[in-house]
Amino acid sequence: MQNNPSYQAPSPDALLEQFHSSRKYSVDLIANLSAEDCQAQSMEDASPAKWHLAHVTWFYEVMVLRAFEKNFSYWNPEFAVLFNSYYNGVGDKHPRSKRGLLTRPSLQQVLEWRKNIEERVQALLKDNHSEELLWLIQLGINHEQQHQELLLTDIHHLFSNNSLWPAYTSQNNTIPSVEQPFQWIEGISGIVQTGYQGSGFHFDNEGPQHSALNQTHSIGNRLVNNSEWLKFIDDGGYDNFQWWLDAGWAWLKAEKISAPLYWNKDSQGNLLRSSLNGNTPLDPQAPVSNISYFEADAFTRWASQKLTGFAGARLPTENEWEAFARSHSVTNDLFGKVWQWTSSNYNPYPGYQPWGGIAGEYNGKFMVNQMVLKGSSAYTPEGHSRITYRNFFPTDARWQMTGLRLAKDGI
Repeated sequence: MQNNPSYQAPSPDALLEQFHSSRKYSVDLIANLSAEDCQAQSMEDASPAKWHLAHVTWFYEVMVLRAFEKNFSYWNPEFAVLFNSYYNGVGDKHPRSKRGLLTRPSLQQVLEWRKNIEERVQALLKDNHSEELLWLIQLGINHEQQHQELLLTDIHHLFSNNSLWPAYTSQNNTIPSVEQPFQWIEGISGIVQTGYQGSGFHFDNEGPQHSALNQTHSIGNRLVNNSEWLKFIDDGGYDNFQWWLDAGWAWLKAEKISAPLYWNKDSQGNLLRSSLNGNTPLDPQAPVSNISYFEADAFTRWASQKLTGFAGARLPTENEWEAFARSHSVTNDLFGKVWQWTSSNYNPYPGYQPWGGIAGEYNGKFMVNQMVLKGSSAYTPEGHSRITYRNFFPTDARWQMTGLRLAKDGI
């Protein structure tokens, strides 16, 4: 159970509407996909679209219905193992690297299971308005939203490995350009309040709110774009060890990294980027995306010395980013374009306590060897993120829509 005494659940009717909307959106995301598209797994970090649809249904069956439904019974007890992700307290799990081998159940069977669980959650919510149930359903909605984003990022990665360069959609899903000269904006220094405070839903890792000290600093008015990254490449940024952390240099050499993920060239040497629209021309003014923490950190070191006006560039801390976002909420690229790497390790806030009960494994167990990202991406469902949201990935991850905003010490 969540441990926020000020939590106020939405009304059952409002929650039911959110539940239906979320469940419908997940199925809408596969409308243009074949059953074969939904089956494939392109790498261990990614999961098949069918598995995402099943796992979020598993969440409601195991986390909600099993605890609250009278005369509960599983739709299929085997699904409790097949579609568990990392919840050790719940039971066994199918190996993550072999999710693409789950040709059974079929996509149609998963969709039938989804419908059954939706009807049962709806019936339960009509009869039970306990705060714990309402909170668990709201957690389930937010959990499904996380997997909606993962479904898109995983399909993006899958299609990028197909030499036909298939398009997921005919609608424009490229990251919009931000044609704006770079400049430094004075950040919020001194004692600031970081973390979530309020009565609404938030994840456990967003709290408790606490005081933090920001030294005097500045933050970039916009995200780093592709044209600036091209200068990094052209200047030999991927070939010069002096810009890289030792672990980053070892990763770069081992993986033969020479550009952001999804960059490629056509037969005439024109730069392209695979996206959900297929293989499209690289937009120089669009924010750079699909870069690792190692790459983001190396770029800041290079830009500090090589780009005019970028002296002192570094990655912001999450406290600097959050304070900036609170005071510059109208900045048009804080959200909805790329997740932004920070220099902050993903650690618990002072006074942090994981959720109690079955949801206690949600975030706290991952608080090691990860870096915090802030904001949201073009693939994040609308309304899912917020200023206090803490996304997190290991330093070499880059199949997510990850980019960077710069900071520097002083004004």
